[in-house]
Amino acid sequence: MIYGVYAAIHNDRNIVSASQSGGAFTALSDVILDMGGVVYGCVLDRTFRAVHMRADNKAQRDLMRGSKYVQSDLGSTFSQIKADLAAGRTVLFSGTPCQTAGLKKFIGDKGERLYCADIICHGVPSPAVWKSYLKWQQSRKRRRITDAVFRNKEGHGWHSHFERISFEDGTEVSSNVYANVFYGHHPLRPSCFSCPFKSLERQGDITIADCWGIDKIAPELDDNTGISLMLVNSQNGQELLDKAGDNMVLQPIDIENVMQPCLKEPFPEPEDRDVFWQEYRTKSFGYIARKYGRYGADRTPKMLVKRAVGKIRRIIR
Repeated sequence: MIYGVYAAIHNDRNIVSASQSGGAFTALSDVILDMGGVVYGCVLDRTFRAVHMRADNKAQRDLMRGSKYVQSDLGSTFSQIKADLAAGRTVLFSGTPCQTAGLKKFIGDKGERLYCADIICHGVPSPAVWKSYLKWQQSRKRRRITDAVFRNKEGHGWHSHFERISFEDGTEVSSNVYANVFYGHHPLRPSCFSCPFKSLERQGDITIADCWGIDKIAPELDDNTGISLMLVNSQNGQELLDKAGDNMVLQPIDIENVMQPCLKEPFPEPEDRDVFWQEYRTKSFGYIARKYGRYGADRTPKMLVKRAVGKIRRIIR
């Protein structure tokens, strides 16, 4: 049962800028932290590996902002959450629907103080492909990577999807190679192609995502800095949103106007997925970048003009 569907933008524009979408996760997790609870979410560690971690303050929580288009390592997260709940702490867990379903099954009936925020998940790619991509970028620059952002809103706006890689000498690379590989679906886990959670039957008390389609139904809200979509799926979710609502601009919307493919059914497995993995294992990542990531395709005169026009429009805006 869906209690409500909202487009959401945090009142603090700095938080919107630091978030992947509209800052909904920050608003929800602030409620939990302010009541002395703890938050669990995905971060990139020092080696840029996606891992789940525990946060009992806002500085730690801020590391969880932003999408990570790679499978995360849960480690001992479930056991830690169980211990926190047993100690009387309130917990917010953020993760994929399958992770959320696993956590709820692990906790059982003792999760009265557990709030779950699942995401609308496209699918989780192999961490090996992400690692190979970073190694390839590092070899091209011959510099150590110091930061990685999966979607660079600051440089390209919310509607675009370019990753940003920063290096020790202060230079940066803006690329959509990994995004193109990801959206080709070749590196996704086999189970993602038969995922039972790609529907409106959600696992989280609240579902958070990008509010794609808002430019058509409420264009006055879309300034290309990011808007969150929030599905409230339970009474617990509604209570959490009621407490967080004062920190956001919330606009009720019709779910039919913001339906995404991942709310309907899994993506089909690419026919050449086996070919991709064979080539990934036997060829250089440069080959993968050119064939599946369209590396070099953005250097055509047409694309260079398109990118220049987009940059001018962002400056004017």
